[in-house]
Amino acid sequence: MSTTLHNALRFITCGSVDDGKSTLIGRLLVDSKSVLQDQLAGVTKHGASSQEAIDLAQLTDGLAAEREQGITIDVAWRYFSTAQRKFIIGDAPGHEQYTRNMVTAASNADAAVVLVDATKLDWQNPQLSLLPQTKRHSLLVHLLRVPSLIFAVNKLDAVADPALAFANIQAALQRFAKAEHLTAAAIVPISALKGYNVVSTEPGFAGYSGPALLPLLESLPATPPDTGLPLAFPVQWVEKFSSSADTSKSRRVFWGRVATGQIEAGQQVRIFPANRTARVVEVLDHVRAPHAVSAGDSAGVLLDQEVDISRGDWLLAEASAAAPANQATGDFDNFDAPVGTHYAWPGQREITATIAWMDDEPAAVGRVYWTLHGHRWVKAKIRRIVQQLNIHTLQREAAEQLEPNAIGTVELVLQEAIPAAPYSQSRSLGALILVDTASHKTAAAVLVND
Repeated sequence: MSTTLHNALRFITCGSVDDGKSTLIGRLLVDSKSVLQDQLAGVTKHGASSQEAIDLAQLTDGLAAEREQGITIDVAWRYFSTAQRKFIIGDAPGHEQYTRNMVTAASNADAAVVLVDATKLDWQNPQLSLLPQTKRHSLLVHLLRVPSLIFAVNKLDAVADPALAFANIQAALQRFAKAEHLTAAAIVPISALKGYNVVSTEPGFAGYSGPALLPLLESLPATPPDTGLPLAFPVQWVEKFSSSADTSKSRRVFWGRVATGQIEAGQQVRIFPANRTARVVEVLDHVRAPHAVSAGDSAGVLLDQEVDISRGDWLLAEASAAAPANQATGDFDNFDAPVGTHYAWPGQREITATIAWMDDEPAAVGRVYWTLHGHRWVKAKIRRIVQQLNIHTLQREAAEQLEPNAIGTVELVLQEAIPAAPYSQSRSLGALILVDTASHKTAAAVLVND
């Protein structure tokens, strides 16, 4: 991955349905001159006023079903650039049933713009309530450790008193953020349809005197790679050669993306779960140039010996001293086999995690799922549902099951150990998914707790 891409900002727009997410992205694309003339011609409405001549949402709603229904179903990715920066935008669905798509987009985002439709709220009420999906998406952005959050209050041009509406909605967003310990980089009043405060500031609009949305996005930091952590390298693909003239090297190259730390020639690593050591002889980058590779970039690794390594295994840094960890395998009731380990990332079989439940079938205690961590599949069972978050009251409540789109805390027990870490420490090592063993549908996004 190039340095340029590291400096690009990957952000998503999210919020409730029909808040104007697709229209906002269309406005950014048009006003930054990132749309070709033939694309503009295809979404121009004849006979409309100059302000509404272009159907901006059509620039991102690419599926036929999206165009027919006027909604966003899947995440639409678009690219544009300004003189200051390059951007990768994800238009996330607002419908509750497509929350899983939004979670997928947010998991790799540097920033999130949560849109709030002023026309849907009791904007004259100083104590107004936000829409549940606005809260849900904001909380998911926070749980997924998206570094920067911006609230964009949209459609203020359609209310009688934009300044009053923005003041009351801004206060509601601040109360919500304080209650849930969210940090918002900015709260901006906009009109995606007319372009107010999107690319450039509309003087005096809604009583706002701060920067427009695009300059704010240009100033946000990209997510730094986890280079300061110990090495963790998930093996994704094994490239085999029939022979090798250099007998000091393995005849196989192990390819993957470095999750944390850095891998370089001469480094001593341990293979997980085999618990064998090997020395790195050579490291290749994505164009097969030999040099060290850091977190976030792809690498090919050659070892000094032939070791049984396959897709799903890990190359991990060694810890300075042995630490106890439970790496026993077998049935779900066998937990009495802790063993010593030299891994810097010790294996775990019992995990407490925050989950966003996506399956149509509720999450229930005792059910077994497949879990994917890195490229390794392991069976997992929900041992206990600790609590769930009430989206309406923001209170944590006891629960026996989690309904679709619920957010809760669960205890998982795995059939085999995985080198998991708290999600707050590493987005790569702390993220898992649960997959239904029968339907093979993604059941939940899982974030390992501290």
